[in-house]
Amino acid sequence: MNNCVAHCNYCADACLDADDIKMMVDCIRTDRACAEVCSATAKLLAANYSDAKGMVEYCHKTCKKCAEECAKHDAQHCKDCAEACKKCAEACEAYLS
Repeated sequence: MNNCVAHCNYCADACLDADDIKMMVDCIRTDRACAEVCSATAKLLAANYSDAKGMVEYCHKTCKKCAEECAKHDAQHCKDCAEACKKCAEACEAYLS
């Protein structure tokens, strides 16, 4: 999850340098939301909280959405972020199964 947080934060920051920043607004917002959700989920799991299922489900959903959004763009940081989000979503699936 922390790898996903790092990629999402980097992607959001890199998107701010895009020539057509208006085209990147959804990507930036989704990156920021995904980073926050993954960070909170990682903290919750690290605390051994027994009722984390709902948070992990939301993290899974958010990571999938972020991966889909980033995959729409050609920038390497977006492609890297999409891959990190896919891996985080897979980790969430494994936790839930």
